[in-house]
Amino acid sequence: MSSNTELEPAAKAPPQRPGDRVFRGLSLGAAIAILATLAGVAIFLTAEGIPGITASPDEVKSGESFLPYVTPLVFGTLWAAFLALLIAAPVAIGVALFISHYAPAKLAQPIGYVIDLLAAVPSVVYGAWGMVTLAGAVRPLYEWLEANLGFIPLFAGPASATGRTILTAALVLAVMILPIMTAICREIFLQTPRLHEEAALALGATRWEMTRLAVFPYARSGIVSAAMLALGRALGETMAVAMVLSASGVVTLNLISSTNPSTIAANIALSFAEASGKTVNVLIATGLVLFVITFVVNFAARAIVNRRKEFDGAN
Repeated sequence: MSSNTELEPAAKAPPQRPGDRVFRGLSLGAAIAILATLAGVAIFLTAEGIPGITASPDEVKSGESFLPYVTPLVFGTLWAAFLALLIAAPVAIGVALFISHYAPAKLAQPIGYVIDLLAAVPSVVYGAWGMVTLAGAVRPLYEWLEANLGFIPLFAGPASATGRTILTAALVLAVMILPIMTAICREIFLQTPRLHEEAALALGATRWEMTRLAVFPYARSGIVSAAMLALGRALGETMAVAMVLSASGVVTLNLISSTNPSTIAANIALSFAEASGKTVNVLIATGLVLFVITFVVNFAARAIVNRRKEFDGAN
């Protein structure tokens, strides 16, 4: 039985321009380079850190085995980063919202420029500012907190005479991560569909209600991503914390006393120059722990963002 229909030719892939092939190759090469660099760092930290993890206490300068040595450092790293994020997140969201939806254009643009410039300030400058200026300025506040809120373990005191406490370090970290989180949140808020905002206003919502019902649901996953990126910056910060914090290597929740936990990055920076033998391996092993913590934080952030996508106004 014959058919009058003719077989259609197979669809051909669209031709690629040379520029497309070059861009694809560069993108693939960059991705491979990033993965190779990450793998190289992980291999180096693991190979050099395992001897420090297995070293006996009499082989290292601290005189401790690895777990008791690293536990206060892990606590201090997470505690300082958490405090910094707790301080910076509301301010960053508020500033980003003001720039994107409340401030007039003539005012929003200069504020945006200032926020972007803060991200370019070297960390050592923040450390010097925190050590010389901020530490002295917050001493009266710490004395007031001890006198009036000393029954709370966070402010039990005795208040530090120098002001170089974990709370001061967290304030410096908060200022450092503020530009990153503000810039990301601002761009996300500006991408909210205009029709969503106008629909909320047309139904009688106030500007704040429009923001709460239209802007925040759309930007929720982006805010989480911005917070996790800022948290990653706070976890790995070295010089600012090393310059500001007067560390004692303990585990304590007291925010205003002179007895403070140290962070992994600051401890490596302060101890590496005088380290030798297995002590070097111990410091590298703490760097491996920080590497794992950062990876876990980023992995958790990605999981949170993916989980919220189905509820996100952008979808």
